[in-house]
Amino acid sequence: MSAGNEAELADMVASARGPLAIRGGGTRGIELKGEVLDTTGLTGVDFYEPGALTLVVSAGTTLREIDAVLSAENQRLAFEPMDHRRLMGTEGEPTIGGVVAGNISGPRRIQAGACRDFLLGVRYIDGTGQVIKNGGRVMKNVTGYDLVRLMAGSWGTLGVLSQVSLKVLPRSETQATLLVRGCDAGTAVAAMSAALGSPFEVSGAAFDPDAGGAVMVRVEGFAESVRYRTGRLADLLGGFGDIESCDDAEASDRLWTGVRDVEKFAGKPGDVWRLSVRPSDAPALAERIGAEDLLFDWGGGLIWARVPEATDLRARIGPVGGHATLVRAGPGGADRLDRFHPQAAPLEAISAGLRARFDPRGIFNRGLMEPLQPVGV
Repeated sequence: MSAGNEAELADMVASARGPLAIRGGGTRGIELKGEVLDTTGLTGVDFYEPGALTLVVSAGTTLREIDAVLSAENQRLAFEPMDHRRLMGTEGEPTIGGVVAGNISGPRRIQAGACRDFLLGVRYIDGTGQVIKNGGRVMKNVTGYDLVRLMAGSWGTLGVLSQVSLKVLPRSETQATLLVRGCDAGTAVAAMSAALGSPFEVSGAAFDPDAGGAVMVRVEGFAESVRYRTGRLADLLGGFGDIESCDDAEASDRLWTGVRDVEKFAGKPGDVWRLSVRPSDAPALAERIGAEDLLFDWGGGLIWARVPEATDLRARIGPVGGHATLVRAGPGGADRLDRFHPQAAPLEAISAGLRARFDPRGIFNRGLMEPLQPVGV
């Protein structure tokens, strides 16, 4: 089924007689049981006020279209959403509804915040086919329950997004990346922590163990400010390894696109896991993971790991103060392991209660965020 507008979408949900698999651009490779409910027909910019840094778009609008509109006004989505296509081996075009549903946020999250932090309002269809609106076009327009941020990261299990309102920000005049070569994981996290704790407004901090042990630190802004801050950061980080500066803005941007999209894993076999942890825990966790490939982002707070197919990474690393998400699995892999990290029983009870409230018939993306086994088994 494919809806061309919000009213059609609501009618399709209301008349559904079985599970619905909500699909936008289909770039994240998630296959679910049920009739496909395609939202890519809900497209277009419904409101854009560059002076107010406010954008309202239909959920099926592609990121490509949004980027073109914002670029014309020298603005951008500051949370830098990931493009999964190379990692997942998929086609199609990522949509803003899918980005919001997954709370997809890139390297700049450590400075600017996550996707949910830029959400001003949403319109969505609940499990009964009712159109719900929450929030508005300004940050102070949220009263009552904050359903806006609840929808971000719910992966379509609470409702089908039809429209989202977002805060946007100006593009930076330029950027540069400082590289610190020859680091191990422990040194890398220490270097990234030093950079992020400095007053020099770092907008990206990543580490690739396979690129000569390279720590990458990004600085953005006006050209003179970028030159000054990279120089000061070079002084600060000189004791951690050999310093190299990438001052060409386009080359720097390519580096961070590779980090954002985890391009180093593209086309390589195995399962891909995404671990959100305390940066201080990252070096020891990396040892326990025993991955074929690793990439650190968010100053060590995000670890991407490529491991052999069917590896139960949660069992391998044991209890962790964070969560491990199975992003890409071989055939049947997602049927054997929970895609999302199992929650403690009290939290799972709350999550189940929310799903039952928003989707009383249990028709949205069934099985996606529900544990394969009862919690505690």
